[in-house]
Amino acid sequence: MAKQTVELTALVDKLKLKNLTPEVDMSGIMITTPNINRPALQLAGYFDHFSSDRVQIIGYVEYTYLKHLSVEQRLPIYEKFLSSEIPCVIFSSRTEPDEEFLKLAVKYNKPLLGSSQETSPFMAEIIRALSTMLAPCISIHGVLVDVYGEGVLLMGESGVGKSEAALELVKRGHRLVTDDVVEIRKVDEETLIGRSPAITRHFIELRGIGIVDVKELFGVSSIRESKQIDMVMRLEDWDKEKEYDRLGLTEEYTEFLGTKVVCHTLPIRPGRNLAVIVETAAANNRQKKLGYNAAQELYRRVQESISGKGKGTF
Repeated sequence: MAKQTVELTALVDKLKLKNLTPEVDMSGIMITTPNINRPALQLAGYFDHFSSDRVQIIGYVEYTYLKHLSVEQRLPIYEKFLSSEIPCVIFSSRTEPDEEFLKLAVKYNKPLLGSSQETSPFMAEIIRALSTMLAPCISIHGVLVDVYGEGVLLMGESGVGKSEAALELVKRGHRLVTDDVVEIRKVDEETLIGRSPAITRHFIELRGIGIVDVKELFGVSSIRESKQIDMVMRLEDWDKEKEYDRLGLTEEYTEFLGTKVVCHTLPIRPGRNLAVIVETAAANNRQKKLGYNAAQELYRRVQESISGKGKGTF
C-alpha cells in the first residue's frame, strides 16, 4: 500500500490557519506523518534526533524563550532550524515570529503559519486532522448509510439492490454517505471511517432512471460527508441450498485494513423489505453495544425452561 501524503495547503484550509509568509510558495509541500513536534530543544541548540519531517509548532513558552535571547544568539539557531527539511512552522496562542525569523523563513522557503488557538487544544486538533487525512485508505464497491447513528455498509454483487435500499432508507429519514464507491480510512486500530470520492459525492445511480442527486432532491439533512463503519450487510440472492443464520448467537466478521467489522449476510428474495431489515439490524447492533443481546436472552430462557427453573412454557 502506497504511503499517504497530504498537501500543506489542504491542512491550512481545513484548520483555517493564517499565512504569515505569503511570499513563500506552499504548493507542492507535502506532509507525510501525523506526528508533530514542539522544537524546544532545537531552539536551545540541540539538534540530535530532530524529527525534521514533522510539522513544527511554536507555542507561548518557546516564543517567550526566544524573546529572552539576543539577536546574536538567535540567528545561528534560526539558520540551522529553518535550513532543515521541515514542512512548515506554526505559531499558536496568537504569537508571531520576529523579523529575523521571517527573513530566514523566506530565504529557505519555509512557510510560517499562525493560529489563535491555545497550544494544547491546537495540537490535539492538528494531530486528529492529520491522522484522518494520512490514514491508510482503500476503495471498495458498496453503499454506506447512516441508520440510527450506525454506519451500515451495504455490499454485494452489482445489481443486487444496494442503491435502491439506500434510497428507501433516505426516504425513511436516514442519511446517505456514499453510493457505489466507498473510501475507507483506518484512523486508529479500531476505527474505520467511510466517505465518498469527491466526484460522486451525494449521487446515487438507479438502473432505469439514471443519476439522482440526493442532496438536491431530499435536502442537506439526507446526507453526511463521512461515517464510522459499525457493521456490514452483505446482500446476496437467496440460495435455498445455503444455511443462513437464524439466531445470531455468534457474530461473523469481515476485515478491512486489518480491522474486523461485524458482518451479516442478508439473502434477497421478492417480498423482503430491505430498508426495514437494515433498520432492524442497525437498531439491534446498537442495542448489543448497550449490553442487551436478544439471541442470548432467548438462549437463557430456553436453558432455564429445560432445567425446570423457568416459569414460562413453550
